[in-house]
Amino acid sequence: MSQDLPAVTTRVLKVSGENLGKFADGEHVGSWELASEDNGSLKVLKEAAEYLRSKDTPVGFPTETVYGLGADATRSASVKGIYSAKRRPQDNPLIVHVSDLDMLRRLLAPEMNGSANTQQTDVIPEIYKPLISRFWPGPLTILLPNSEPSKLAPEVTAGLKTFGARMPSSPLALSLIKLANRPLAAPSANASTRPSATTASDVLEDMDGRIELILDGGSCQVGVESTVVDGLCSPPVVLRPGGVTLDEIRSCQGWEDVQIAYKDHAETNGKGEAPRAPGMKYKHYSPKARVILYEAFVADGAKGISQEDLAKIEALATSAHQAGQASTNIGVIRTEKWTSGAGLRCGSLQAKGKSQDGVVELDVQESELLNKEGAVVGKLFDLSIGQDAKSVAQGLFQALRELDRRKPDLIFVEGIPDKNDIAAAVMNRLRKAAAEIRS
Repeated sequence: MSQDLPAVTTRVLKVSGENLGKFADGEHVGSWELASEDNGSLKVLKEAAEYLRSKDTPVGFPTETVYGLGADATRSASVKGIYSAKRRPQDNPLIVHVSDLDMLRRLLAPEMNGSANTQQTDVIPEIYKPLISRFWPGPLTILLPNSEPSKLAPEVTAGLKTFGARMPSSPLALSLIKLANRPLAAPSANASTRPSATTASDVLEDMDGRIELILDGGSCQVGVESTVVDGLCSPPVVLRPGGVTLDEIRSCQGWEDVQIAYKDHAETNGKGEAPRAPGMKYKHYSPKARVILYEAFVADGAKGISQEDLAKIEALATSAHQAGQASTNIGVIRTEKWTSGAGLRCGSLQAKGKSQDGVVELDVQESELLNKEGAVVGKLFDLSIGQDAKSVAQGLFQALRELDRRKPDLIFVEGIPDKNDIAAAVMNRLRKAAAEIRS
């Protein structure tokens, strides 16, 4: 583990993602061009860009997937700041974010200068061009060979001969990278093992006093991290599910037989071979409360928590109540089929205020938790995050954080059918977050 950074004062600056720039040719094959008018947002981004070039503490900034913790990917001291701020294991590689293909080509072939050389010899592997054409800029990370000598700090690759690269679709992220004129190493802007951050307030919750600057661009639209693929092996594989689905990838030339090469359960053993991509190792995405996940196909949990679990909760809560101990608090995150309260004995559920962050509106219902005699033994916090996979993805991390702030002892989560769409990414994150899985 990296040593902790000294405590700092954290500033949060509002930034609009509108009218910041565009691609030179209207697509994504050229250069990202900044807007000519120096509006207020560009001024803030210029300050952040100078910070990235000159300092070693990372900057929190939004992408379309989740908030990233960005640092100059070419400087070791800067990249080490990410590991320290997140308390992240150093054998967990980082994804490199670029503003355009010109920047990517310079990383792959550092000795090349100017557009003439890049046109004569394209260093981007052919296997990735169908994916780049369709999904970039966007929530897709591709694994690429690290050039020799490399322009990337060695801490980015964690000793691997490859690195992951992504071109985000967020104009704010693209403009920040362009202004910094550096590729940015940027994992999710949360403390290691915690749920990923999808709002600036999430970043502040984990990083207050650990980083100096957070750019607040509102809520992230996708809500889960990028899909990571490796096309350097045969057949190509998905290393992490995310914002681009398996079926979408399989529709691209050369990727029809792409295979799954990730595991859903948490791997907490830090020994052995380094992970090929983020999210393949260690426990991830977990709130402080203990999470119990119900798979969508579990018959005994079709409408709520199983009778066995309900009996255990009631017995524990009653015992604690009789012993004069603190009340038992239970959180519930519902999706498709669970009814309000998920079968727990409770009073009338009442709204305790909505948390609205642009894309996601969270409406936590609260009630007294009762035992079979009607005695109050704790509190129930109930939250629905929608029925379709897209809504669940957008609200998942925020829901885990929102309930965790209420300090429940347990959080029960209703899973969704694990198909070849963004639901695969949702369930991958939930399985890694869960202490127990009902299947």
